[in-house]
Amino acid sequence: MASIGVLGAGTWGVALARMLVNAGHEVTVWSALPAEIDELSRTRRQKNLPDMAIPEKTVFTKQLEEACAQKDLILFAVPSVFVRATARAAAPYLGGNRLVADAAKGIEPDTLLTMTEVIRDELRNPAALVALSGPTHAEEVARDLPTTIVSASEDLKAAEAVQDIFMTPRFRVYTNPDVKGVELCGAVKNIIALAAGISAGLGYGDNTKAALITRGMAEITRLGVAMGCREQTFAGLAGIGDLIVTATSRHSRNNRCGELIGRGVPPEEAVRQVGMVVEGVNALPAAVALSRKYGVSMPITMAVSDVVRNGRSPGDAVMELMTRDRKAE
Repeated sequence: MASIGVLGAGTWGVALARMLVNAGHEVTVWSALPAEIDELSRTRRQKNLPDMAIPEKTVFTKQLEEACAQKDLILFAVPSVFVRATARAAAPYLGGNRLVADAAKGIEPDTLLTMTEVIRDELRNPAALVALSGPTHAEEVARDLPTTIVSASEDLKAAEAVQDIFMTPRFRVYTNPDVKGVELCGAVKNIIALAAGISAGLGYGDNTKAALITRGMAEITRLGVAMGCREQTFAGLAGIGDLIVTATSRHSRNNRCGELIGRGVPPEEAVRQVGMVVEGVNALPAAVALSRKYGVSMPITMAVSDVVRNGRSPGDAVMELMTRDRKAE
């Protein structure tokens, strides 16, 4: 049994907390929103996972120190845009060689750091850091449907420690030393999922979606290899596995947001209608900057950026993609 602090009480954080409690661990969940903690404590329901009962043993707290003190593992499950502020606030309570895992997927736009790099930058201690990423919709984890994920760290013992904590008969965990590659996949695949949603909103079919998934994965892989990541990572669960589920599932916020944009809904309004964080939108500035920094061609990513950030017509963006110069695969 491990003692675990979960920082973040959204769908992913609470779904993982439930799973960990049911696996026999002691779990304390913190949120920066006091009203969210009050509601969770009172109803034992997460508003976006209404059919999931939260075990009575799950502890909810408004005190960040309580979520961090004397814990074997700290799990970051806040949206990527709040990871730095959360790490900064938690730093006074995370001294020593504490095991820290991150389940948020993103790249900081100003620094181009991955989420574990952001956490390390704020904690400024030798804590072992692990990235958790893969094809893992909270809606299905909440129903105990078979799911797989990757525990990635340059520190194999840390990756294996997280693997041991999270592994259940319904939640299988693999290790991977390529933490940067795993995190890059988790961030950029959301952009390709936006593209897949836009294509559906435009009325395009399975042929188009298959092309976007395949060519989108080629873009992510090119970027990752240029950044020194292992090519094998992109063919694994954190790469093509996560991209498939995010680009095709009805649970995908990025897919839903993209579909609304394809139907003509302005991007800001589309995000509002989804009602939850759309990480693909957040990832666009960093992905564009990385493409330029490493001189990697990423035409789908650039097209999505033009549509979402510059107001370009989705139809015009598709036409440009389809009429580019001929090339070999």
